[in-house]
Amino acid sequence: MLLKSLVGGGRKFCGLHVSQWSRSKHHHALIIGPPGGGKGTLSKRIVNNFGFEALSSGDMIRNQIRQQTEIGNKFAALVNDGKLVPSDVIMQLVSTELEQRQDTNWMLDGFPRAIDQAHMLQEKYPIDFVIHIDVPVDVIVGRLSARWCHLPSGRIYNTDYNPPKVMGFDDVTGEPLVQREDDKPATVRNRLELYAEETSPLVQFYSDKGILKTFQGTESDVIYPMIHAYMEKTLQIAPVTVSN
Repeated sequence: MLLKSLVGGGRKFCGLHVSQWSRSKHHHALIIGPPGGGKGTLSKRIVNNFGFEALSSGDMIRNQIRQQTEIGNKFAALVNDGKLVPSDVIMQLVSTELEQRQDTNWMLDGFPRAIDQAHMLQEKYPIDFVIHIDVPVDVIVGRLSARWCHLPSGRIYNTDYNPPKVMGFDDVTGEPLVQREDDKPATVRNRLELYAEETSPLVQFYSDKGILKTFQGTESDVIYPMIHAYMEKTLQIAPVTVSN
């Protein structure tokens, strides 16, 4: 773990004093967390408080396809043909976006998704630290399965904090609400199982490198202060705004 890499009063990180490290380079980070675990909310707070740019691999891919770059067109062609996109093609696409941000502190979300991608990324854009969000499965299942929607209007309700006036019916039209397939408990659990299978090797990979820190909790308001303290006090990254 990272804390074990901080040595005594010298506070060294991978052989470099943390204060020197935080002043002398731009930071490259990852955030890893389950769907429905509050990762988006936490990323926004990190962006606001520490001046990082949050980078979604999905957004970067869509941007390259929209701009019709060479690598974007190659990616789109493979997808349209129903072919599996090789890791090196995905890495090329992500690299095209990251090359434009060499003077930026960034936090990447959604990439890498496999160990070979992690090795490629670490070789070209070494990751300094990894924020790993760990939320109990039952909490996420309860959170996502509480969502119901009125399909014609797109209105979304949550039985926990934004319930309809009459349970099961739209406030405006009185029409029945439905639960999307993705929000049904069984579907949510399957997604979380796939997530765990996919990310477990990555968590181990970055943990072995001593750059991963896990934050456990059930609410973003509880988890974020721990992340903020870790970045400010342990990594000595100066906030640009007051914590919220």
